[in-house]
Amino acid sequence: MLTLRLHRAARHGLIPIDVTIATARESVALSGPSGAGKTTILKMVAGLETPNDGHISINGRILFDSQSNINMPAWQRQIGFVFQDHRLFPHLNVKNNIGYGRIMSRLRRDTPHEDRIIEMLAIGSLLNRDVDDLSGGEKQRVAIARALIAKPQLLLLDEPMSSLDEARKQEIAPYLRRLAQEGVPMLYVSHDLDEIAALTGCVVNVAKGHAQLIETA
Repeated sequence: MLTLRLHRAARHGLIPIDVTIATARESVALSGPSGAGKTTILKMVAGLETPNDGHISINGRILFDSQSNINMPAWQRQIGFVFQDHRLFPHLNVKNNIGYGRIMSRLRRDTPHEDRIIEMLAIGSLLNRDVDDLSGGEKQRVAIARALIAKPQLLLLDEPMSSLDEARKQEIAPYLRRLAQEGVPMLYVSHDLDEIAALTGCVVNVAKGHAQLIETA
């Protein structure tokens, strides 16, 4: 169960945020025009930005609650974040980039789990490669692996295919669909309705920082 109540007042040219989402669905897409506040919502869930007031919980685990003065640090939230621009470390090879997600979450190594993620994303042959030598689609698969290695309760994907050309999009799409089919909880941002339809049937439209989805069952 994902529960979000996020409120941020307008300031310094930033739009106000007023979001209420309560759903038991495993995958939810956020759609809307550029500048609508979609990325800001993800950052608040991840703990990279702080709302003025509100509540964030995943399966009853409270990550943020302004009334109770709870604001869990980002590294403790068990949130995986995949950015549209990869954000891999150029001085580390693929294997060490993937391992960084586990280290930052302060988790012990789980070799069977890591092997499963590597197999699922078909990056075993890339482990000793420098990230600068990878294609855009390969970099995005590595970024997804880094997020999944940390065993997230929720995977945030911020337009993960927007920076890819059509060929690379066709390369990465099957892996995203497999994540959805395997029930990996996702909050997915995209402008592409076809892309969204392939991953989730639940779409929340975000307009000028406002969004609402309340499901009681």
